[in-house]
Amino acid sequence: MQDLAGWIGRAREVADEMTAPAARRLCAMLDRAAPDLSPGAEVPAHWLAILFDDAQRQSLLGPDGHPAKGEFLPPVDLPRRMLAGRRITYAGALRIGDALRRRSEITAITPKEGRSGRLCFVTVRHSITGPQGLVAVEEQDIAYREAATGDAAPKPAPAPLPEPAWRESLTPDTVLLFRYSALTFNGHRIHYDVDYARAEESYPGLVVNGGLSTMLLLDAALRHAPGARLREADIRTLKPLICGRTLTRAGTAPDAEGQRLLWVEDETGAMALRIQARID
Repeated sequence: MQDLAGWIGRAREVADEMTAPAARRLCAMLDRAAPDLSPGAEVPAHWLAILFDDAQRQSLLGPDGHPAKGEFLPPVDLPRRMLAGRRITYAGALRIGDALRRRSEITAITPKEGRSGRLCFVTVRHSITGPQGLVAVEEQDIAYREAATGDAAPKPAPAPLPEPAWRESLTPDTVLLFRYSALTFNGHRIHYDVDYARAEESYPGLVVNGGLSTMLLLDAALRHAPGARLREADIRTLKPLICGRTLTRAGTAPDAEGQRLLWVEDETGAMALRIQARID
């Protein structure tokens, strides 16, 4: 792992645009009518999540469908990869037609030991700017893990859930997973290749994209806070959600500073995704 220290500080920039067709497809996936998508119309800032896809050439993909390690991300010697958490601050408006740039920098590489064995966290800081300046800053924690053995590590007892102000249930199907992967150009095979997900990564079925469950949760939270905006979000992935199993989105009422706890429960009632958000 010490050999990876030289990757800290590595940076790259990617350009993208918030287009009406992309926003229209996102609304269709969320099962909602599209708002005004004329040039200059403002859209929710967290829709940035569908932009800046890592569209690598086919020959540069790894066996899991992700871009191979060693180009921008360091060549961590652990085979399984997932997005463990994100911290986002939204600083400006996002509008249809905005030409955007994202500067990404590797800021930390942290090896650890977990219940399931060796881990390595790579932290990447994204700064997104548009015509009016800074739009958002996001830090991502990308977790690398050892190969699955099929032996389940002991799990701690689930913490009691807070009292929700609202709850909504949904059963994600393969079409929903496909549409999100297509929208974001995500080639990770655990989201569409059930044989790979089971045999190679020991999941019981297709895994719901973490970005998809986050998008579904934030969309519901904003529907329960009409007229409010998402300002900050601290997002933590706690356990995988499986396609075809009912999930429940929920959230608390805001405190005096607009802070709300949002979460997704799996079919057993355990918290699988947690977001501490400021919406006001």
